[in-house]
This record gives sequence, structure tokens and C-alpha cells, in this order.
Amino acid sequence: MKPLFVMLAVLPFLSACNQPESPNAELFPAAGAENVNPDTHLVLTFTDSPIVGDSGMIRIYDAMSHQIVDSLDLSIPSGPTESRTYGPECDYTKIPYDYTRTHMPTNRDTRPGTPSGTAEPTPPDYQLNIIGGFTDAFHFHPIIVRDSTATIYLHNNMLDYNHSYYVTIDEGVLTLPDHSFHGISKEHNWSFKTKDSAPASTDTLIVDANGQGDFNTVQGALDFIPDFSQKQTVILIQAGDYEELVYARNKTNVKIKGAGMDRTRVHYANNEVFNPHPLTVKTNEWPGTFPSRRAAFMLDNCSDILLEDLTIATDLHGQAEGLLLNGERIALYSVHIIGSGDALQANGTIYMESCELDGGGDTILGRGSLFAYRSNFRNDGGPFSWVRNTTGNHGDVFVECTFAAPDGKKADYGRTKSNHGTAYPDAEFVVINCKVKNIIPQGWSAIGEKSSRMYEFNTCDMETGKPVDVSQRHAYSRQLDAQKDAALIADYMNPAFVLKGWQPFSTTNNRCRTEYFHRLLSGKSKPRLVLPTVEHHLRPCSRLAE
Repeated sequence: MKPLFVMLAVLPFLSACNQPESPNAELFPAAGAENVNPDTHLVLTFTDSPIVGDSGMIRIYDAMSHQIVDSLDLSIPSGPTESRTYGPECDYTKIPYDYTRTHMPTNRDTRPGTPSGTAEPTPPDYQLNIIGGFTDAFHFHPIIVRDSTATIYLHNNMLDYNHSYYVTIDEGVLTLPDHSFHGISKEHNWSFKTKDSAPASTDTLIVDANGQGDFNTVQGALDFIPDFSQKQTVILIQAGDYEELVYARNKTNVKIKGAGMDRTRVHYANNEVFNPHPLTVKTNEWPGTFPSRRAAFMLDNCSDILLEDLTIATDLHGQAEGLLLNGERIALYSVHIIGSGDALQANGTIYMESCELDGGGDTILGRGSLFAYRSNFRNDGGPFSWVRNTTGNHGDVFVECTFAAPDGKKADYGRTKSNHGTAYPDAEFVVINCKVKNIIPQGWSAIGEKSSRMYEFNTCDMETGKPVDVSQRHAYSRQLDAQKDAALIADYMNPAFVLKGWQPFSTTNNRCRTEYFHRLLSGKSKPRLVLPTVEHHLRPCSRLAE
């Protein structure tokens, strides 16, 4: 959904000889706009596709003091385009990463690139932006052009409520094929005023790219929620395209709901090359390691989170998750995840229902535990997972799901091969009542240890509906028997067995679920992200508001 724009008007009181040349662009926020959200992007729409330059400044000023509030230097590259070379000193931190903080650092009070944990400072060779309080900062694109629209991304959290600002853009920052755009000067009067105050409460926050809600961005809404809040917050994301890098940590009891998988899209061009891990510290592998910065949408050290009715995607190839989750009791409903390589990274206790996932090899990465129900997984060949759950924790369990690769390519359930000496002896990947297309006869491509739990029951062909031939399955895998393993199959069909006793919501009893959220928003229920899941484990409706 495109923002509504108003043509920039020249000052009516200037004489014709002193009148500045029109910048020949539609602006958002419009010149003279009021009630603007402080997390707004700056958007220019032309009649032709603009070209981003490699020099010049974008500045935003406080209209009262005329002091620069934020600036973007186009001579600084957005981010690296080639992989880093890591030395032997790069290893996993021996001290668990510390997520504690007394306030959320921002670009306003902290230098972007300030190291956390045991990392070295992030060098200022590229654009840096503190997002979600991650002081090590992210590389980002100060301007993104889509067709004839140029969106300017200010540094996060730099604008205040109840303030007036004006914008200047140097000539050469953006150019048109006919050279008719020469920047925007103070005299063009691209000014606007922000809303008088922040939302009165965090009960329900509305995100709307057009500026008609409480926030323009998903990140703005997440930043507004206090760390470890005991109060339920519902973030409603209106239909639209949200091109932004999202990172949030220490958030609890949050529901993030879009307008539908085909109507609300959150995406960004990010991957391991663009936002790599530090030169001295590895990430991803074990609990407590340095946080990853390579996904489009990241929920880090979060718990009791629900995402529903939206698409989350990365726009780059490589090691590039669409969604990265690190936390407990995170539930996904009707979420379409699109990534390259590791499309979803799942660390903690994660529940998926009625979801779609598209990615490359190692489509699902992480330490588990993941329970997926009636969801569809697709990749372009190769392993669907590289599960790395540790002792005492379950891995990836799939009930009534589908796995498919395109014709002419072959995929497999996953691998647990040795990774720098680690073979993941407790790795677990279980498929029950699933349908497959173009899966290799062995099922799993590599299993490092016999102790791994690679179980399968009642797998059928997606096209014929008939049971698949499992006679050539990997020697370390096991076919479960309907009679002998009835109790084990029943356990694995119960999310609470896999997810440390947590019983998530289920859309199979949608009336109860809708009633619960109605009661929650009316204040008649206490927030609790627990509801029944597969039909065998459904609880009666009267239990939902307990």
C-alpha cells in the first residue's frame, strides 16, 4: 500500500525572482503536515525512477533551534558485499551474552558500533544504525528506491513528539534521468510537525505505513513496549508493504497481527554478508552466544510472543533468514516466511500452525524445540533442517505438514553432520502424518550419530496420497509402528510434550480463540499465550480465559 502524497508547494510569499525551483516530487510527510509519527520514513515519489548518488548529505533540523537532529552521509557505503575472513581467534563466547539493560540505548545517546558482550567495536566503514537497543548496530540502506519512489531511512529513534522539523537534501543525493531534480533546500520548506504525545497505553498499537496509526513502522511499535512487560500488547499491522529491518530483544507478552499473508509484508535486504557476526565472536551455535544480525526480522531473548497473518521475507540470497527467533513460547499462525538458505532460525520453544515457509538448503536452522502443525515447507533442493538441539531438549517435530521440492530437484528432511567437530548426538527430527514431494529415498542426507532421534510415521506422497516407499531410509533413522509405538506417536502429536509443557493456541478451535482475544482486549481475561493445539489435545472453551 503506497502512502498518500501531496505535491510540495513553494512558499506563496516569495517573489517570482526569488521563488525556489520546485523539487518536482511528491513528499511524505507532506510539506506542512501535522500529527506525524516520530518513526516516519521520508518518501519522495517522482515521475521517473531516481538514481541514488554516492555523495551528499541528507539532514533533518529542529525547526525551532535550527540544530541538526539527524544526518545521512551518502559517501559512506551501506554495507559490505563480500564475506569476511575470520581468523583462528574467532570462537564462541565462554561467557553467556548479557541481555540485561536499565534502558534501551538509541542512536541519540550511544555511538553506533559500541560493542556488547565480548565483541570488538563495529567499525564505522559502513552505515550504522542502532535498532532495538543493539548497540553493536546494523548496516542499513539510507535510501531505498522502488520504481519511482525513494524512501529515506533516518537513524532510528531520533525524532521527538511535539516537535517541528524541516529537511534538506543535497544536490546529487538523488538524480533523475532528465536531471530535473536538484535536491531540497531550506527554502523549499519541507517541514512537518510530529504528534503531540505518544500513545496513552500499550494495550493495542496500530502500525500503518500511511501514518494513520500509532506508528509507521513495526520497529517503532516494538521499541515503545517496555522490556519484559507483564501486560499484554497487541500490535495490529495494517495492510501494506513494510520494508524495514526489525530487531527486538527482551519483549514479552506481545501479539503481532497483520492483515493477512497476502496483505501485510515485512521484508528487508539482509544476510550474513551485509550484517556479519564480529571478527572475534561466533554466533548461532549454542545458547548464550552472540546474537545474529543477519535476518530480516529478529526476536531475540523474547518470550510469550504471537505472530499472525503476515509475510516476513528477506530480499537477499545467502545465509539470510526471513525470521530469526530466540526465546520461549513463540507462536506463529498463518505466517509466510521467505528466506535464502536458512529461512527460519528457531531457538527455544517455537510453535507453527497453518504457516508457509520457502527457503534454500538448511531451510530451518537452530537449537529447537519446534513443533509445526499443518504447515507447508518448500525449498529448492537440499536439507530442510539442520537441527542442533541440546541434551534434554526436543528438536523439530512436524505433524500433518508437507515437504516439497520442485520437479527436477531432490530435497531431504535434514542433516546432522559434524560441524567443526560437533555431530549433535541429541538431534531430533520427527515427521508424523506428513506428505512429501521429491524427497530422497534415504529421507535424511546425513546423520552424525546413531543416538539422534530421526523418527517417521505414516508419510504419504503429496500427489498420489499413497504411502511412500521407506525401504531405503537412512540407517540411523527409525520408522515408528502404529501399535508398538502408539504411546510415543501420541506424545509427539502433543505440543506440550515437545515444548516443555507449553500448550499453544490452535486455529482448529477458532471460535474459542476469537472469544479469548475479545475477552482479553476488554480486560476480562488475564493474558496467557496458552491454548490447545491439535484436535486430540483440545481443551474446552471455558478453559481459555483462566
